[in-house]
Amino acid sequence: MPRPLKPLVFVLCLLPALWWLYQVWQVTQGRVSLGPDPAKTLALISGEWSIRFLVLALAITPLRYLLNLPQLWRFRRMIGLYVFFYTCLHVLVFVLLLLQLNWADLGKEIVERPYITVGFMAFIVLLLMSLTSFAYAQRRMGRNWKRLHQCVYGAAILAVLHLVWIVRSDFGEALLYGFLIFLLLIYRLLHKYNPVVRQYGFRR
Repeated sequence: MPRPLKPLVFVLCLLPALWWLYQVWQVTQGRVSLGPDPAKTLALISGEWSIRFLVLALAITPLRYLLNLPQLWRFRRMIGLYVFFYTCLHVLVFVLLLLQLNWADLGKEIVERPYITVGFMAFIVLLLMSLTSFAYAQRRMGRNWKRLHQCVYGAAILAVLHLVWIVRSDFGEALLYGFLIFLLLIYRLLHKYNPVVRQYGFRR
């Protein structure tokens, strides 16, 4: 796999955030580019992109096995960190624009609103995974590192529940993410415990 591909993937992953930044600048210029409620639009879009990158991160290992492309593992940590990056943007929009830095309200929202509760739980899991995503943490934690990072599927399920509670009526996209996460989880389990699945691949 060509070496320049990794910087290219890095830039491509950054493009959605750069586009939002441009859209926010448009709003400051008096142009209605994010709808009648820009803060709510940004919160929803950033949350959706967080889940999209999460699904992509979960798909890297199955694709590596199915396509026989071990080089894909080179992108696993970068994509995972982008999941956390977009999740942080989502949280930042919520705290800065929707709650206007009212920390008392933040605690109240986490306790009283179930969709905020599950979203916050997913954020904590992703935070712990990001802080321990480096080789030093892997060496220090040993097998506990792998156990912690297997919690990513729990974070993905919580993220989908968070989205379902938010959209309330249009469940199509949330159900699609949930279905993809379910398929990826089933494949990981079958690959671990079923030798037939472990030997199967589209490329030899």
